[in-house]
Amino acid sequence: MSRHVAIVTDSTAYLPQRTMERHGITAVPLTVVLGDQALDEGTEISTRSLAQALQKRRSVTTSRPSPQLFAETYRKVAESGATGIVSLHLSAELSGTYDAAVVAAREAPVPVRVVDTGMVAMALGFCALAAAEAAETGGTVDEAVTAAEKRASGTSAYFYVDTLDYLRRGGRIGAAQALLGSALAVKPLLQLDGGRIEPLEKVRTASKAIARLEELVADRAGSAPVDIAVHHLAAPDRASALAERLRARVLGLGELHVSEVGAVIGAHTGPGLLGAVVSAR
Repeated sequence: MSRHVAIVTDSTAYLPQRTMERHGITAVPLTVVLGDQALDEGTEISTRSLAQALQKRRSVTTSRPSPQLFAETYRKVAESGATGIVSLHLSAELSGTYDAAVVAAREAPVPVRVVDTGMVAMALGFCALAAAEAAETGGTVDEAVTAAEKRASGTSAYFYVDTLDYLRRGGRIGAAQALLGSALAVKPLLQLDGGRIEPLEKVRTASKAIARLEELVADRAGSAPVDIAVHHLAAPDRASALAERLRARVLGLGELHVSEVGAVIGAHTGPGLLGAVVSAR
């Protein structure tokens, strides 16, 4: 890729390692705090370990990268030849990652544009890919940012979770909403809206909720060219089955990614998560 504009994101983009290497994208890790251990997402804690910890109700919290880590990353990227950096991150409504990047950008050796995409998971990943593709064709920092923002505007993310309890514990959803879901014994569908995870619908059974998730994604995709990502936590069979149904159903499907979310998102959603991101090409 062009070394004039480099793309930095964070570990919650959940881009495949080979894809990041091919496009020269650098990911800064968030931290998962398991008991008294602080572990980098993606390298120091597995999703299996996380799922087991959550099921045993161990204390699990998450933390943003430090400004110092961002500063070190920007320095290394600049030393590799970049004359500008676009730094794209998960929603500032969900994490302080964006704020840490802004602090580090002020002292970076090259200009850095930090962008709150309002996205998370492959909704963020698709934005990073759009920026990288713009940079690869000789695009400027502004053009790479515009490409990412355009991709974000055409991207929707939907989630099924077995329980709202993990989101309540992490402060990502109100206690009243979580209690209502538990009292009614419903299976919640959520969406990314305004950078926040918001309730969308309540469905009576897991199978009906997953069928509705498929319907939402197919309706959102329509017949336009789209890329789709299916995410899960400790539910690979569910994810594979959903991906295959979407492959058959979405006429304009381009790329289809299936992956397990990392520990940071998993800590707030719990095992059984099934998510789908649909992004206009």
